[in-house]
Order: sequence, then structure tokens, then C-alpha cells
Amino acid sequence: MQAMQYGITLPADYDMGVIRDRVAAKGHLLDGWEGLGLKAFLIRERGVHGSPVNQYAPFYLWNTVEGMNSFLWGGPFQGIPDDFGRPSVRQWSGLAYEEGGAAGSAARVAVLRRQPVPDGVRLAEVAAEAARETGRLAGEDGAVLAAAAVDTSRWELVHFSLWEHDAPKAGGEVYEVLHLSAPGRGRLPRGRQW
Repeated sequence: MQAMQYGITLPADYDMGVIRDRVAAKGHLLDGWEGLGLKAFLIRERGVHGSPVNQYAPFYLWNTVEGMNSFLWGGPFQGIPDDFGRPSVRQWSGLAYEEGGAAGSAARVAVLRRQPVPDGVRLAEVAAEAARETGRLAGEDGAVLAAAAVDTSRWELVHFSLWEHDAPKAGGEVYEVLHLSAPGRGRLPRGRQW
């Protein structure tokens, strides 16, 4: 499993209805994308859930690198650089994935929390704790799913979770889910990824 995200921070007075309309018109294009576990079309609006910015920041869980590469190098991603400029695309190696008790429900919000991997710690213990945290989040009331991944170039962990209600039991940046494309969600490997 590979995780991926890019964020497009927009002006404070930007009409987020433009992004909502864009997702409504184009979100379905990934509903059958080969190699994609899921794509959560995410936005943050300035002043909502404590967000200081307007942002479009989709988050992906990929089953295959080939699927991710075909999306980036020959797929719908080209629309983002064409319309907004080319963003930095972050990638993380998957550590853990779990379906939540509300797995059959529509996701309303997502929570993303980044944290550094401290120097001087045993990496196996950090990975095991990330897997435990994934299981804990997935076990919370209202959790649709939870995942953890690591960027070893920055030694950064990311915890990602989807929730069926607007009061998630997770700390981090809160995003509204506009659409969820999940053609390969059932094939995402559960549990720890090592």
C-alpha cells in the first residue's frame, strides 16, 4: 500500500463552490481506476473545523505503484497542473490499514495527522505503535477506516482516518469529504504492512 497526497492552498476569499463543482463533475472518473484502493476528495474551508486556509487536498491509498504512476504520468492528474500549477505530491509507504465499525457508511470527514519519527528510537517500535494507533482509530465509534504510513525521506508518520460524522475521535487536520472513489478498497491489505 502506498499513500499519496497533494494540497492546493487557495486564496482566503476563494469560492470553494468552484472546487465542489469540479469534484461533482469529475470525481467519478476515478471510481474504476485500476490500482487505486481509494481516493478521498478532501477540502478544508477557512474557519471551518479550525482551518486557517481554503484548500483542496485529496488523499489516496494505492494498491499498486503502477496504478499510481499511470494516474500521475498519463491520467487525470494533469488537470491539476493545468488549472492550478504543479503541486508537490507527497508519498508514504503503508504501515497499517483497518476498516472501521462504520465501514459501510458514507465518509463525511477525514482527519490527517502528521508527526515526526523522533531520533534515537527503535524503528520497529515506532511502526508497531503506528499499527496499534490505526487499530485504535478504526475501533472508535463512527470510524469508517484508518491507515498509517511513513515517509522515510523525512522520517514522518501520517495517520489518516475517515468518519461518518462531523465529530471525529482523532486529532489532526479535519477535512470535508466531497467524494470517495474506492474501486480497490476491498483489496487494501489489512493490518500491519510488514
